[in-house]
Amino acid sequence: MDYETLSAINPKLIYASITGYGQTGPYKNRAGYDVMVEAEFGLMHITGSRDGPPVKVGVAVTDLTTGLYTSNAIMAAIIARGRTGKGQHIDACLSDVQVATLANLASSALISGEKDSGRWGTAHPSIVPYRSYKTLDGDILFGGGNDRLFGVLSDRLGRPEWKTDDRFGTNSNRVKNRVDLDDMIEDITAQKTTQEWLEIFEGSGMPYAAVNDIQGTLNHDHVQARNMVTEIDHPDCGPIKLVNTPIKYSHAKPGIRTPPPTLGQHTDEVLGGLLDYTEEDIASLKQQGIIS
Repeated sequence: MDYETLSAINPKLIYASITGYGQTGPYKNRAGYDVMVEAEFGLMHITGSRDGPPVKVGVAVTDLTTGLYTSNAIMAAIIARGRTGKGQHIDACLSDVQVATLANLASSALISGEKDSGRWGTAHPSIVPYRSYKTLDGDILFGGGNDRLFGVLSDRLGRPEWKTDDRFGTNSNRVKNRVDLDDMIEDITAQKTTQEWLEIFEGSGMPYAAVNDIQGTLNHDHVQARNMVTEIDHPDCGPIKLVNTPIKYSHAKPGIRTPPPTLGQHTDEVLGGLLDYTEEDIASLKQQGIIS
């Protein structure tokens, strides 16, 4: 069932392959999961705390981005087929996508020829303050991306004198004095709850965010307002909640229309309706335990 065999029958076929390492190269026959390519192709090396070991990302992000790249590639191939009348084989793999998603860090390394700066936790290597800080009951993240925003941060923290302090007046000086400034900020943030700080920075123009867990995320006011959690009826489980599609359209309302299928729910439909198996064929397969 390879591309060469099938395309000889139907030259318009678009055939997408997703593997760990692609159809060519020295690793083409190697098995691989997301975490393997995270490790071997740079992502784990830049993920984790400054003085800690490399860590994997909390979700299989390379699996997800490979699927997104592949779906885009399929759409591009469909457009190309409309122009040329020919299909093509799409060779997508986790390792290539992992390298591509190193993004600006890969570009910097290629241009400078220098070693990367390693792991920074929630911090930024060249912008200060740009990280999370402990609060009385959790964490809050500030993104002081320029001198004006640092001024906003200083005012809202009750330290306007920082704006004229030679150690902190410019980003380059803040980077040099990163440890001192981060400690001073955290001494203040640790005195109030995360919610109190969110209220203090509301409307300030300063990028800021609470560090939430999964339940906090799914129950977040903004997540709910954006309809990112939806509820549908499941034939066995009753009403269940699911994460909704993240894309909104001006003239359409896509969403989850059907619940996850039960085991074997569509077996008869697929085998009988699409593959022309007879009822006797299907019954025999079920009796042998081959299908449910």
